Amino acid sequence: MKVESAYKEKTKKKKGGAGPLAGQGAIDYEKIVSSPEYKEMLRRKKRFIVPMTIFFLAFYFMLPIMTSYSTVLNTPVFGDITWAWVFATAQFIVTWVLCVMYVKKSNSFDKDSDEIIKMIERDGGSA
Repeated sequence: MKVESAYKEKTKKKKGGAGPLAGQGAIDYEKIVSSPEYKEMLRRKKRFIVPMTIFFLAFYFMLPIMTSYSTVLNTPVFGDITWAWVFATAQFIVTWVLCVMYVKKSNSFDKDSDEIIKMIERDGGSA
């Protein structure tokens, strides 16, 4: 069998609707997206992500801005260690803390989305 004919047979099978989403078990994503539960979950997700992103970007860009346009971070804290070093180290800590917070919160969003899908399927939302 030539490669061309094998490719044509595969595409014929896909067009015929014999794929895993054909028939029962397919999820009606349009119904899920239009559900009030999904919209509420997206609203809560945005209320979490947007402020966290704004905080992170402001905190991140504050170091180069403050070191370029002021001398505040040049004052020593402990011996030869200046506030610039403390601030730079704090950026690593804040990044890890925000990552942990995001992972924990995203797990709850994953559970919510699974519940929404199950609810839509239970209410007759599958094709």
